[in-house]
Formats: sequence, C-alpha cells, structure tokens
Amino acid sequence: MSQAAIETLLPEVAELIVSALNLDMCPEEIEADAPLFGDGLGLDSIDVLEIALVISKKYGFQLKSDNEDNIRIFSSLRALATYIASQRTQ
Repeated sequence: MSQAAIETLLPEVAELIVSALNLDMCPEEIEADAPLFGDGLGLDSIDVLEIALVISKKYGFQLKSDNEDNIRIFSSLRALATYIASQRTQ
C-alpha cells in the first residue's frame, strides 16, 4: 500500500464517517491525525459500529468487534484509511 493510496482514501473515508453518522460538519473538517474518540471527533463505540458496517459494505472486508487492534485502527482518520488500504477487496 502506497502513501498516495492512503492520501487518496482520506477524503473518501472522512465522507463515509460524516455520512454514516449524520455529523453536522464537512468531511474536510476531520483532521487526518486527530483522534476519532474523546477530545478529537468525540466518537463512541456505537459510532464505531456504524462506521464498521459502512466500511464493510463499501470495501468488502469485515471489521470485527473483537479485533485487539481496533483501538489503533480507529485512533485517527489516517489510521483507519491505512487499515482500509491494506485490507480492501473492492
């Protein structure tokens, strides 16, 4: 997976997050390296389930709730885009 592929995915994944969660913000407002939880975007575990469902439909792989890497995968927009780039089948 190239850095260019990840950079290309960032706005696409940001749009998915905003759309899936009906956030009152523009996808461009999500900083690539800002935390998705807590002080960053403020997501919670229910939000992650929604995002995981949309990602699995769009990119053709499952994000499992028992994956011990989920904290890292969902730590930021860039981390999520990097994981998608490494796993996607579509």
